[in-house]
Amino acid sequence: MGKRLKFANNEIYHIYNRGADKRLVFSNNCDRLRFLHGLFIFNDVYSSNVNLTKQFVRCPGGVVDDNDERSAKRKHVPRKPLVEILAFALMPNHFHLLLRQRASNGIPSFMQKLGTGYTLYFNQKHKRNGCLFQGKFKAVHIGTDEQLLHIPFYIHSNPLSLCKNGEVPEKFLESYCWSSHRDYCGLKNFASITQRGFLNDLLGGETEYKRSITQWIKDRKKNGKLIAGVALEALTVAFISVPLFLQSVCDSLSCAI
Repeated sequence: MGKRLKFANNEIYHIYNRGADKRLVFSNNCDRLRFLHGLFIFNDVYSSNVNLTKQFVRCPGGVVDDNDERSAKRKHVPRKPLVEILAFALMPNHFHLLLRQRASNGIPSFMQKLGTGYTLYFNQKHKRNGCLFQGKFKAVHIGTDEQLLHIPFYIHSNPLSLCKNGEVPEKFLESYCWSSHRDYCGLKNFASITQRGFLNDLLGGETEYKRSITQWIKDRKKNGKLIAGVALEALTVAFISVPLFLQSVCDSLSCAI
């Protein structure tokens, strides 16, 4: 058994988890919005589980609770983030996060609240019981400059496994709003969730980011080998034909909701 990973402040980690038995964990856009709301609301030392029956709506730059008086009362209270969310991508049966820890024990605390809150919501909404995710989240330390330069592109290109034959990869990613890729391209998406200053400086801003990810996709097989140790899953190189059971899911993944 390997050593248990110790999370250190100001260090960056790739986080991954998927559904138990590879089951769907995001069955519709309401589920995805609820998870994104959790990314924002639980990234606070003072936050706890929110009302699980609330519905969330999309607004420019983020996700808001349609009727949360407690949020209104706290809106002037300074937040104390547990982590910086540098990048994210939601897939039908798993998710990826790139986090930098800010508070002591920040990543474990954040992931515990996020996982518990979303599982309770999902089970209540879909009338099910038991575990939703496949055990504790997986995490790996991003320890080299090479890994740090490649992992954002890896996370943001992950949805290309849903890209149908004939679709232009770059266009598909720009239409896929369930990752932070659009925010790094300068397109309105979920800007309040991520803290992008660090990666924007590292990757050269919006124009250079778009140029770099286009090139990264072209060399995806070679680039994937460079970060095999931190990818946390097998890299899908070719754009696949979407399985029939995912067709209805994929058809709802565009930004029009």
